[in-house]
Amino acid sequence: MKLAIIGTGKIVHEALFAIEELSEIEKVAIFARPHSKEKADELASQYGIKKVYTDYGKLLADSACDTVYIGLVNSAHYQYSKEALLAGKNVILEKPFTDTLEQALELKTIAEKKGLFLLEAITVLHNPVFDKAKEALVELGPKKMFMANYSQYSSRYDDYKNGVVAPAFDPALGGGALGDINVYNIHYAVALFGMPNEVKYYPNRGFNGVDTSGMLILSYDGFSAMCTGAKDSDSPSFVSIQGEDGYMTVNGKPNSSDSLTIVTMKSTGDTTLDAAGSVKRQVHEEKFTKPEMRHRMTQEFIDFAEIIDSKNSDKAKELLEESIMVVEVLKKARQE
Repeated sequence: MKLAIIGTGKIVHEALFAIEELSEIEKVAIFARPHSKEKADELASQYGIKKVYTDYGKLLADSACDTVYIGLVNSAHYQYSKEALLAGKNVILEKPFTDTLEQALELKTIAEKKGLFLLEAITVLHNPVFDKAKEALVELGPKKMFMANYSQYSSRYDDYKNGVVAPAFDPALGGGALGDINVYNIHYAVALFGMPNEVKYYPNRGFNGVDTSGMLILSYDGFSAMCTGAKDSDSPSFVSIQGEDGYMTVNGKPNSSDSLTIVTMKSTGDTTLDAAGSVKRQVHEEKFTKPEMRHRMTQEFIDFAEIIDSKNSDKAKELLEESIMVVEVLKKARQE
């Protein structure tokens, strides 16, 4: 994969560190707006990027890249992706995918017509912990509960409380807890269970109307999924799935989980109750820890390179359809 990096912000720094040692990715270009060119020059020097551009159209026309990674502010995702696809480039688009469902569907149509790949950089789906959870789901029996919490006190929240609004807290730029942090929980639910029947969102709003935290309820046949995301407070983060025959817990923040605990239960025929009044059952516990990786984003770029270089359209289609379902969930939540 011949990759061009679009942007110079924090997420781009993380992405470049994540892929630094990947031989399957050739870093051919980086784009920055003129006022950020110095940052781009420094990144190019540090990570061996061949050329720096301050004209996006020129990068798309001149560079040897076959794929662009777009790590810009949320509100810029759609336009930069559209221009890249129309120029014949595959697109890896940082989460959250697009501001609107209409934008996502338009990008999908362009990609399909041009035979290009359109992929969302969402680490949840490129983690052996998620793969193991999906595989073990059947062991839990009929599902009864899904709970996910990703909460962390934002490094920009103190400034926000003092009236300084960074893009992450600006609703006009796609900011807010729902799309910035709760989206990881939503991806977990949608990737495992599909499109919910109903969506309800209960936000805590800041002075400019942005949701600094909130609770999302997704209704499925037979159970509900509760997704909590907060940028204004801390809490242990986790994903928990309960079924009649057991439960599983994804430990840590959903975007970087490193382990999973699966507990299954079988009846012993003993009707004796424990001190809390619960039926005693035979318990089997399994723990899974993912292999060490350079960075939480490394695996997704390994996967993207494999998809693009081997032209794995089936996997790309599966991932794109999931991303579009999440955008539809976000649309319904915002309407709420």
